[in-house]
Amino acid sequence: MDNGKITVKELSTLYEVSPTAIYKWRKKYSKLGRSERVVVEKISESNKNIELLKRIRDLERVIGKKQLELDYFKTAVDVMSEQAGGDILKKFKPE
Repeated sequence: MDNGKITVKELSTLYEVSPTAIYKWRKKYSKLGRSERVVVEKISESNKNIELLKRIRDLERVIGKKQLELDYFKTAVDVMSEQAGGDILKKFKPE
């Protein structure tokens, strides 16, 4: 339990004793000091940071792709406006 491999509830069920008895036992026999606590994280901070950096990279890639598409369509509208002899956006803009 001090290493975080099993919970109080699991020990309580395993040995058929109350959680209070487990806490008393831990207080009396634990190698950890009274002010020390064991914190068990499901995902370590470094793994979480790596996942977040991957997510940021993927989102930046999507934004870059959309920006290229936007630039392409703006250029296409400008070329069509020149060929039409007027502002095509004003002419065909929905109201």
